[in-house]
Amino acid sequence: QVQLVESGGGLVQPGGSLRLSCAASGFSFRNYAMNWYRQAPGKERELVAGISSYGGVTDYADSVKGRFTISRDNAKNTVYLQMNSLKPEDTAVYYCNARWGIEYWGQGTQVTVSS
Repeated sequence: QVQLVESGGGLVQPGGSLRLSCAASGFSFRNYAMNWYRQAPGKERELVAGISSYGGVTDYADSVKGRFTISRDNAKNTVYLQMNSLKPEDTAVYYCNARWGIEYWGQGTQVTVSS
């Protein structure tokens, strides 16, 4: 059974940091590119960051470049999103995505940036 389980979301003040984790199981994690998406209320889901299967290539949305870092540990079947200097506009549900021809999604974790 394929599972992507996100964790690490929560409420944080502007300027703060959070680290999201996504634990994968039920598929060959090391073969899949991994991505983080987010969806804010009333907005479309958008790609935040992506990392290639062995971690050699990363990409970021312009809105998070220099603030967010995606990484993966293939030994632990886990992908991370380190989020620093958070802004209120980063508030969204964050989803983990695995893609290698087919794709899988996690259930999402809420991130709220507010004072």
